This record gives sequence, structure tokens and C-alpha cells, in this order.
Amino acid sequence: MWFQAIGILLVFLVFVGLMMARKLPTILALPCMAILFAVIAGVPWVSGNPDTVTIAKTVLAGGSMKLSGAIAGLVFGAWFGQILNKVGITKAIIRKAAELAGDKPVLIAILFFITASIIFSAAGGLGMVILVGTIVIPIMLTAGISQFVASIVVLLAVGVGSLFNVSNWAVYVDVLGLSVDKIANYTLVVALPLIVISLIMIVFYVQKDGKGRKAWSMPAATPGDNNKVPAFALISPLVPVILVFIFKIDIVPAVIVGAIVTLLLTWPKRPIHILSSALVEGIQDVAGAMALMIGIGILLSSVMSPQVSAVISPLIETVLPGSPLTYILFFTILSPLAIYRGPLNVWGLGSGIAALFVTAGMSPVAAMLALRAVSNVQSVSDPTNSHNVWVADFTKSDINEILKKTLPWTMASVLISVIIGSFMVF
Repeated sequence: MWFQAIGILLVFLVFVGLMMARKLPTILALPCMAILFAVIAGVPWVSGNPDTVTIAKTVLAGGSMKLSGAIAGLVFGAWFGQILNKVGITKAIIRKAAELAGDKPVLIAILFFITASIIFSAAGGLGMVILVGTIVIPIMLTAGISQFVASIVVLLAVGVGSLFNVSNWAVYVDVLGLSVDKIANYTLVVALPLIVISLIMIVFYVQKDGKGRKAWSMPAATPGDNNKVPAFALISPLVPVILVFIFKIDIVPAVIVGAIVTLLLTWPKRPIHILSSALVEGIQDVAGAMALMIGIGILLSSVMSPQVSAVISPLIETVLPGSPLTYILFFTILSPLAIYRGPLNVWGLGSGIAALFVTAGMSPVAAMLALRAVSNVQSVSDPTNSHNVWVADFTKSDINEILKKTLPWTMASVLISVIIGSFMVF
């Protein structure tokens, strides 16, 4: 068992190093790592028993479909974005934003960070990230904010919003037996440090990066380019957001309604052609991100298999922190293990490890605070997140560069949170 645990850890470190050094594309690294994890843990390739966890059926076949909902949201979001481009709405909004932006990129970035955080606190998921991102990222780029800063504004908002999104609390209720009220009472301990760090980070990088390119890559010619878009049509990008945020409609139908409203408000020529060509071009835009999401699903299925979980459990039990100082050092130093679907990722192995922490003697509140603090690293910096993949693809940024530049900041937020938390739980 120990040999297997060491093998899995070595494989994880090797592949993370290869991805960070750009020696192996993440699209290939994730499924390879998933297969090796399963092989080391003793997961069989095939089995005559349909209930047996296998590499062929569970990890590869099941894993490739695991994020099908996220992939669908990705496609529809990209489709809607292309429709906005083709009818001229996106360019009209950018022109209007350019008129209002002036020379205040810091203020614009902070404003969008706060606004997006509020939205994500009520409605998360890749679809909402796409809906918000397709609106705010082009505006920020047009205002002269760099691609990197525009990316982290959205990602930081995702991190802050997810902490206040009560739908994300269910895992702690189920795994640790905590009440919703108890979780709510400790939310600011993990949220406030990330909010403060985010604001400092945004101001720092806006000043450091200077002015970005005041342009946004769009098709050279679209059907809406030569038509003046009515002012009232500029609200159409907000239609899906309002439907999801206020009326609680699912992402896909909300996007479809938004597309219909967009066409009705702009009344373009050849609307059927716009719908069909926007879908094809939208899929082309996110093809790379879709492939990466398949790899993420495969890796997630592998690390959640009983065999892999069983291999890692004894290792966690032996290093469990038992004092305020070890609690702080353990979760701060090891917080990067929440990325790349690592063992501290609460949406992967982290849920099982949280239960092991409590079984070994840690209080449920201490385990909850630690994993929620560490989740700040995962939600903002993790290049295997579907929203990180989409944001990097949309802004044409290097996803590993985002990881390298944001990781020290998100680890600082973890440090502050666990220091405060250690005084409350020990």
C-alpha cells in the first residue's frame, strides 16, 4: 500500500512538472496520469462484472462523459458569444465601454470583480462564467487592461463567489455532518482574506502590466458590422444572466432564449444563417477547451475510484496536524495539492480525506475551515478547472502562466485564513 502511495505521488509530481515546464500538453497529461493512478492502485483494465470499477469502463469511458454537462454549457455559451459578435452587439458594447472607460483601468477591473463576485455567489458553473466573461472581458481589454489581468478578475470573482454560494456547502454538510448555520458562521474567515488579496492583486498587476492592447480579436467581417445596432438591443447579453440569476432558469434554455431575444432586438438579415454559422464557429473556438475537459473528467473518475482513494488514505492519517502551528504549516505549504485534481481538492479526493481528518481526531470545523481555505487555491489557480480553461482560451492567455502568477497570492490567502482559523478551532 505504501509503495502504491509513493508511486501515485511520484507520478503526480512528474506530470505536474512536465505540464508546468510545457514539456507535455495538459490535454495528454491528464488522461495519462489518470490511467497510471489507476494502474498503480490496482484498478483492473476490464471485468466481466458490470459493477466492478475498471479502467476501460469507469475511468476512460465514464470519465470522458463525466463533464458532458459542462461541455454542453461551453458549446452553448460560445454559440451565444458568436451570435453577439455577428449581429454587432459585442462591438457596440465595446465601443460604448470605450467611450465611458476613460483612463481608469484599476476602477474598471475592481468594479467588474465586485459585480462578478456577486453574480457567482448566486449562480455558479461554467455556463455562468461564460455568460459573464463574454461581457466583461472584452470591455476590460478595450479599456486597456491586459489579457492576464482580465483573466484573473474573472477567476478571482469565481473564487470569492463560490465561497458564498450555498449550493457548494452541501459537501461539507454531508461529509463532515456540519449544519448550514455553522458553515455560514465561518465563511468570512476564508472569504475576507481572499477578497483583500484579490483587490491588492488586481491593483498590483494593473500597475505592473501597464496598458494592455486596446483591441479584441473578432472576425474580420460579420453580418452586423455594417448595421447600426439599436441602443435597446445592448441589453440582450444580459438576458441569459437575468434568466439564470433571478428566474433560476437553467443555463442552456436561458442561452437559447437570449439568442432569440438578440435576433428579435437586432432583426438581422439571414437570421437562420447567423444561428447555424455561429454554432459551428463557436464549437471551433472552444474545441481545445472541450478536449481538455474530457481529460479532466477522466482524471476525476480515476482519483475518485475506491482503489486510488484507499491507497492515499493511510498517508493522510500519518501526517494529520494536531497543533495550531502544524495546522497552519500543513495546509499552507500543501495547499498546492488542491490543484491538478490533487488530494486536497474537495471535489475529488478531498471529500474522502476530510472524513479521514475527522476520523483521526480533527474537529469537523477545523477540517472544514482548512479545506475551504485551500479551495481558494483550487478555484482561482487550478489549470484543470473548466472555468480556468475557458477564460485562458477566451483571452488567448497561457493557462500555466496564470497558475504561476496567481499561486503565491492564493497561498497567501490560505495562510491568513488558517492563522485566523487556528485561533478559533484549537
